[in-house]
Amino acid sequence: MEYESNQWSGEGTFTAALLETLQAMSSITYLRVEDAPASRADEGFNFISNEIYVRFRADEASEPSRLFGIVPVRRTVLRPAMTLVDLEAHLTGIDTIGAPDYADEGMLQFLRTERITPPYQTRGYKVVELVRVYVIAPATAGAS
Repeated sequence: MEYESNQWSGEGTFTAALLETLQAMSSITYLRVEDAPASRADEGFNFISNEIYVRFRADEASEPSRLFGIVPVRRTVLRPAMTLVDLEAHLTGIDTIGAPDYADEGMLQFLRTERITPPYQTRGYKVVELVRVYVIAPATAGAS
């Protein structure tokens, strides 16, 4: 698996858990994580926004087709080994990840909050972590 994290600050415990889960999946061939520009911090909270891009393994499949609309032929196409819906179902079944808070045909979005109280301090702060997962489509094959 190809993995890029040079544009990620490393912040976000949920993002780290999600990345660990995605790296263990054999159907993912490329994984990139980066900080989103919406990240910010204030006195009482930290808002962490990360984006994850995945590419699924492409498997060759043969399907019937017609050349010039007449001659029957078989052509080889590349089909992803997994879809975003499959990924959502897989992540929902994992206790540490769970179901996304929002999902559509192009993105999964997770929103997690956590209250942090440092030792020897009376006031803590809230960490709000927003993680979006996008799919990068593999290249398709032509007729053969």
